[in-house]
Amino acid sequence: MLVTPAYAQAAGGASGAAGLASFLPLVLIFVIMYFLMIRPQQKRVKEHRAMVEALKKGDEIVTQGGLVGKVTSVRDNELEVEIAPGVKVRVIRSTVTGLVNRTQPVAANS
Repeated sequence: MLVTPAYAQAAGGASGAAGLASFLPLVLIFVIMYFLMIRPQQKRVKEHRAMVEALKKGDEIVTQGGLVGKVTSVRDNELEVEIAPGVKVRVIRSTVTGLVNRTQPVAANS
C-alpha cells in the first residue's frame, strides 16, 4: 500500500515545546560536564600558574621529568636548578609540577 501525500500532510509535526524538550538533555549534559570537568581544570591551571610565577631562589621544586632540586636563579621563562652539589640544569618554568619546600624569609635580628 502506498502512502498518499494527504496522509503525510495530516501527520502532526513537533510542536515548539516538544522541540525544546528534545534539547533539554543536551543542555543538561553540557552543564554537568562544565561543573564536573571544565571548571575544576580551570581552577587547577590557575593555581599552577600562580605557583610557577611565585617561584624564587631557594625553593625546592619537582619537575615533570621527576627531577628534584633547589632553584639557584630565576630568569624570564626558565629556572636554574641545582639537582646535586655542583650540578645545575636549566628548566622551563612551565615544567615545574610541584613545590617541595618554600623558603621562608630570614627573620630580622632584634
